[in-house]
Amino acid sequence: MSTLHQLHAPKDSRHRKKRVGRGQGSGRGKTAGRGGKGQKARTGNMHFEGFEGGQMPLQRRLPKFGFVSPNRTHLAVVNLEQLERFDSDSVVDETALRRDGLVKGMWDGVKILGNGTLTKKLVVKATKFSARALEAIRATGGTAEEIPLVLHKAESAGKAHSGKGLKTPAKA
Repeated sequence: MSTLHQLHAPKDSRHRKKRVGRGQGSGRGKTAGRGGKGQKARTGNMHFEGFEGGQMPLQRRLPKFGFVSPNRTHLAVVNLEQLERFDSDSVVDETALRRDGLVKGMWDGVKILGNGTLTKKLVVKATKFSARALEAIRATGGTAEEIPLVLHKAESAGKAHSGKGLKTPAKA
């Protein structure tokens, strides 16, 4: 069993599906292993998660709570200690962070947090900064540029809504 193509299931570990209700001689005929009558013998009963025998289930006894905003923004988080890898006087923006593997995946923007220390002078461009991060960047002589959060391009929004809701005059 040294390579993947040589793997196989152990002998007698795989069984055929048991076919129930196929005659008395099979040993699972007539009632198909469900016993005689009663609620458990019927189809479509008690098979869903949380069923408590007719008692009001827990997920319905507890109150609903919470709210998730459909307009929420997800920001990637980068700490000051992670910015130490960049050279002095370099521009650190989202593309530079992605190139170095500090930001991965789909995000609406980047937030710089003040965890750790910063010793190099950097030009940092991000969507948001914590107060401590701003203070630390400016203390080293660097600049922190806040980029406005743009969730969609203005021109694409204009195209998406162009002509919607406009009434054309009826031709006489």
